[in-house]
Amino acid sequence: MIKRIIVGLGGTPYTPVAIQRAVGLAKRFEAEITGVTVVDHKNLSKIGPVPVGGEHAADKLHKHKNVVTKEQIEVVISKFESACAEDGIKYQVKLEERKNPFDLMISLARYHDLMIFGLQSLFEYGISVENTKDILVRLVSAGVRPIIAVSDEFRAIQKVLIAYSGSMESAKTMKRFIQLRLWPDVKIKIVTFQSSEDKAQRLLFDASEYCRAHGFAVETESNPGVPKDLLLPMATLWQADMIVLGNSLRNLLVKRLFGETALHIIRNADRPLFLCQ
Repeated sequence: MIKRIIVGLGGTPYTPVAIQRAVGLAKRFEAEITGVTVVDHKNLSKIGPVPVGGEHAADKLHKHKNVVTKEQIEVVISKFESACAEDGIKYQVKLEERKNPFDLMISLARYHDLMIFGLQSLFEYGISVENTKDILVRLVSAGVRPIIAVSDEFRAIQKVLIAYSGSMESAKTMKRFIQLRLWPDVKIKIVTFQSSEDKAQRLLFDASEYCRAHGFAVETESNPGVPKDLLLPMATLWQADMIVLGNSLRNLLVKRLFGETALHIIRNADRPLFLCQ
């Protein structure tokens, strides 16, 4: 049951989608939302008055220097508050000042059921993170789960592709998605990549029977190819609205923490991911 949701409020194209996704789920589950904005005030800048005709140049300066104004932060928070108020959602806003949001997210995850962030970055307010694309991996590996990583375009979730390897981590992720019933009417496709077709069919049969027992319509597909190369094209071909992604390996580095396929998908996906190692 979902009762408390965190949504990252950043200065990126992913933020409006994250807010819309969080509000929709909160309304369905009668949940409350914590909106989190993290800023590094040493890197937060304010550009002075922009002369007439200089808007384009100022915009280029923002993009070039990663400059974010306090006004932009206030706009994001205002949009979040308005979206929640419009649908009668209980909410709170946490405005934190720190260089790295990693420890904060771990702390907040202890008391929330679901985290919703942008697929390629959590925050863009002067935050100093070595590799923003990998922070999702670090959060999941540290126990922040489940996470919905949204793309920059909102999708109605009607078709979900589950990548299943048979590992315990992969099974846990599949089960968590099914048990939460975030979208109980979705069509599910389970895909596996095994060199042995017999093993593939056994895995697919057991996984599909589990999903069907929970009332989901399921189809399956096996492929002996390389999942890192094939999973995203398969999602595109099937027109999946979301990919459920766990870990396919048992002995792991971040590859001890997340396998090569998962890292590749997180870095390159163009559609939402459900992450829960």
